[in-house]
Amino acid sequence: MARGWASHRRGNGVFSVRGTGKTAGQETGRPAADPAVADPAAGGPESGTPGSGGPGGPRRRRNQFIALGVTSVAVIALAVAYVVLHAGATRHGRGSGGQGGASTVAALSVLSVTPAPGARHADGSVPVMVQFNAPLAAGSPMPVIRPAVPGTWSMVGSDATFTATRALRPATRYTVTVPAGQGGVRTGSGALLDRPAVAHFTTRGYSPLRLGQLLSQLGYLPLTWSPAQGAAARAEYQMAGYQPQSQQALAFSPPAGTFTWQPGYPSVLASMWQPDRANVVLRGAVMAFQSEHGMTMNGSAGPALWAALFKAARKDQRNVNGYTYALASKALPESLTIWHNGRIVLRSLANTGIPVAPTADGTFPVYQRFRFQIMRGTNPDGSSYADPVSFVSYFNGGDAVHYFPRGGYGYQQSLGCVELPYGAAEQAYPYLTYGSLVTVSG
Repeated sequence: MARGWASHRRGNGVFSVRGTGKTAGQETGRPAADPAVADPAAGGPESGTPGSGGPGGPRRRRNQFIALGVTSVAVIALAVAYVVLHAGATRHGRGSGGQGGASTVAALSVLSVTPAPGARHADGSVPVMVQFNAPLAAGSPMPVIRPAVPGTWSMVGSDATFTATRALRPATRYTVTVPAGQGGVRTGSGALLDRPAVAHFTTRGYSPLRLGQLLSQLGYLPLTWSPAQGAAARAEYQMAGYQPQSQQALAFSPPAGTFTWQPGYPSVLASMWQPDRANVVLRGAVMAFQSEHGMTMNGSAGPALWAALFKAARKDQRNVNGYTYALASKALPESLTIWHNGRIVLRSLANTGIPVAPTADGTFPVYQRFRFQIMRGTNPDGSSYADPVSFVSYFNGGDAVHYFPRGGYGYQQSLGCVELPYGAAEQAYPYLTYGSLVTVSG
């Protein structure tokens, strides 16, 4: 028999097995060249000559049996191929609950990490989240955060979310590691992560806006601050204000509210205030707070300052010295004016520096004070001096407000200091506490 290809269709698939040429013709719908018909010498009805291969004869029945046998072999081959392919699909399908069957295991992977890897100004009040391509199994190990943060992990769908008991530390680099392998994260079907996933991010510093809000509430600024209007908003703020973890979150993302200047202060002071960024008004308030709380007085809002500020806010420990601002004017006659808690408490003639040793213009916080000292330095001619002075408040390098005896006041006479008559200096000294701002103008 001639060899050929038999094509068998099942649904959308086509499977091929070898068979006879005659069977191939039958299966493809093309007329087969039946020897009993094509060869007149073989006999049969087509030739008009009776023979052994005629209708119903042994030769025709033999050909039918052969075709039936080949067809049966093809059907069996198709069945075996289907079983093999179906078994392969079951072993390599996706997911335990998908079409692949309960024995399938999909590859586990990390889709994203929040805060974004490489972030440099992450909000430390936002939960850390790791998104997988499938839910983790109950009891699966969880990602690890370093430095360690107290809190708990929870799964919502395929998202692992870490809720800290307090906000992350400001200006700190954190590392999130997702463990892999047999001891790492796993799904309910047993899928594992091939290799550890590691992401780094750095939190931003606490907000200067929140620093101003707290310091104004405690009386260290010449402003008042009120949370946003509305009973719900105010209640939420008051509740958060007494919870340390909430205070830390608010330091990253300050609540809405309004600053209001207290009346009585000059406009030059208001012009230096910027609620959402560092400025000299805020720095002076920080130094005043540090002074009252026995801290190193550097005007910097570091972790120790924030911790003390949270505690003071919780206990409502207000500024006992009140707020002071001083303005030294070089306009003749030179003078010094001091405001305290919104009202003028001193206005006096004063002396500033001579042209070869002028008093620098600008605004500076008081950083050192002495009731009495021997002030030493160098005169313009190169000689040294050691002068006894009283009621000294240093505000810019060697420049200070203090008493110094002169024949008159109101014009340039000093080597950079703001000199006052004795009575005026004595009166000014209690007001010019640490952090009080002194502006030299003109």
